[in-house]
Amino acid sequence: MDEPKPLESLFTEKIFRIPDYQRGYAWQRKELRDFWNDLVNLADERKHYTGVLTLKQIPSEKIVDTDKEHFLVNGLAYKVYNIVDGQQRLATCIIFLQAFVDFVKKLPENSKKDDNEIFIMGDLNVTEVQRKYLFEINPRVHFRTYKFGYREDNQINDYLRFKIFGEDGCPALEENFYTRNLSDAALYFSEQLKELHKQEDLEGLQHIYKKLTQRFLFNEFFIKKDFDVFVAFETMNNRGKNLSHLELLKNRLIYLTTLYDKKLLKPDERKNLRDTINDTWKEVYRQLGRNKDKLLDDDEFLSAHSTMCFGFSRQTRDYITFLLDEKFTPQKVHHYIERDVLRDLYGEQRSDTDSEDSEDESVDLFEDLPTPQPHLMPEEIIKYANSLKESAVHWFNLHFPDKADDMSLEERQRIVRLIRVETAYFKPLVMAVLKNVKNESERIDIFEDIERFIFLVFRMTKTQASSGRNVFYNAAEKINSGKVNGAWIKEELKKRASFTFNQDGTLMIDHFEYLLKEKFRNGGPGYYGWSGLRYFLYEYELSLLKDTRQKKVDWSDLLTTKTDKISIEHIYPQKETKEWAEAFKEVDANQRCNYRATVGNLLLLSAAINSALQNDKFDDKKKVKCDEAGKPLRNGYSDGSHSEIEVSRQECWRPKQIYDRGMNLLTFMEERWGFKFQNDEDKRKVLFLDFGESNGTVEQQQRI
Repeated sequence: MDEPKPLESLFTEKIFRIPDYQRGYAWQRKELRDFWNDLVNLADERKHYTGVLTLKQIPSEKIVDTDKEHFLVNGLAYKVYNIVDGQQRLATCIIFLQAFVDFVKKLPENSKKDDNEIFIMGDLNVTEVQRKYLFEINPRVHFRTYKFGYREDNQINDYLRFKIFGEDGCPALEENFYTRNLSDAALYFSEQLKELHKQEDLEGLQHIYKKLTQRFLFNEFFIKKDFDVFVAFETMNNRGKNLSHLELLKNRLIYLTTLYDKKLLKPDERKNLRDTINDTWKEVYRQLGRNKDKLLDDDEFLSAHSTMCFGFSRQTRDYITFLLDEKFTPQKVHHYIERDVLRDLYGEQRSDTDSEDSEDESVDLFEDLPTPQPHLMPEEIIKYANSLKESAVHWFNLHFPDKADDMSLEERQRIVRLIRVETAYFKPLVMAVLKNVKNESERIDIFEDIERFIFLVFRMTKTQASSGRNVFYNAAEKINSGKVNGAWIKEELKKRASFTFNQDGTLMIDHFEYLLKEKFRNGGPGYYGWSGLRYFLYEYELSLLKDTRQKKVDWSDLLTTKTDKISIEHIYPQKETKEWAEAFKEVDANQRCNYRATVGNLLLLSAAINSALQNDKFDDKKKVKCDEAGKPLRNGYSDGSHSEIEVSRQECWRPKQIYDRGMNLLTFMEERWGFKFQNDEDKRKVLFLDFGESNGTVEQQQRI
């Protein structure tokens, strides 16, 4: 490894390409901020060691005359290198330099000048910076050849060319998480340069340009053998972004393609196998990054897919160890299976017609042996890769059903419900159902049963979140391999939830009552502390949409908690005022906390609300409240969510209204999740409004 060299030396007669086994641009605000701080705070007398750039040269003879790099390689002695490690750092330098050039060109004094007339310092102009670091222009046909980029068939490369480097003729581009990172990085550096110029003028820009190109140092490490590329890649990390298991697995599979005997895998077959792997990862990365607002986690997808393919056991629990150390190992390519004929040669049993072994006979037998076969055949790698490719689409759909292609509205709604109730460990099973159950109505029925199971078992009991995990992990493998069908899944869900029911099929309230009892103890939060509350009230809100198409509450409103935004309100407030004390004067003081905390008193809000207003009288809560200038401070129930509108129709809010609404909500619960409470007494128990004395207290309060 040579001495560290600056960026200006690094780009001398070199073209850098991101190879097919690398992911897209992954740096985000934290990494960009670190990079900028390293740059702007670098003292004048010091240099900054940026890291190792691991490179593998692409032989010049492989750069054909149709490649855009050809005129540089053939005419100007450039060399093309794949970046094995360090792409994130080098890509950031290039994005910065492009942002730098763009900023300088837009300065008022440069607005009417050509690039070669805009000088950065001394005789250095914009054209020379572009030629040095960004691109050369073919003088004969005038296309750009970029000094840094992804493979030509990579959609991220198109985004880099047209959106970051500003090449003309931009086509319609599909944006994803990685392209958004590119765009965010360009914007980040543009804003930093703008502020720097405001503070230090052109001198500040000149100073920071010299820092990056002359005092940010890289070590170059060159890999000479193909084989070493894949071995080395497994041990490398990018600053702030460790290699994911998905990246390591792709590297391993590509490496295995180099190990097969030439007799077993011909050159065209070897190329097809590698192309299959590359196409798979291209689609996987596309699906994982398809939503530009949220990147799906590599490792979570690979773990779920491994569970779906191989089940869940002690052997497969650590899925990446299983995949890399047991399933897809070099030994399984090199290690040959002992053929049956060899066992015949050394076996103990022979027929009466077997002749005594002779040297000649042994030679003949060995000559007749078929070519030994490895434990891991290329066909198995192809099958696995194709499964990953297909599954990535379903993985995206189960996370973002609103963006799913060719999926009916009803199925999308079922999956959305699973997301809202929190899918827990059912993701591998849902993916397997999407992949293998071809009948849509059957899939919808399964998703409905999964959602019901989660609500009954995990929201209405104290069952541990991991309970039943192994069963349904392995159910994913069974349905993926065709061992069971959808009916079996439905029956297994029913069987595993049976402990929540009495023999007559009614709900056994002991579990739900026990779950809530601790929450009501000593004036506790009650239903407000129930993990299923938001989902339950939101489902009730949606049920009120039957008579109108106007949706007034979005699920996302319930997911973020801010100091000035409350998604669920206590109608009868937790802090009792004089007016509210009067409304509940017939209720024992020790029992009032139950009325505040029971589900009938909790209301889903449609808009931001100031917590200081929660103590308003009921009549005031129903109306819009304004400040002295007439500016609305909060919506009233009468123009809020459908749940609020329903409550606003009540003339008053007293014990009877809370009780009646609670009973109504439990009736909805029965209908929505397909079960029955044994009787009204059970309902009163789980409302925690049954105060004994043969329910006389409740009956008295109903008359209030």
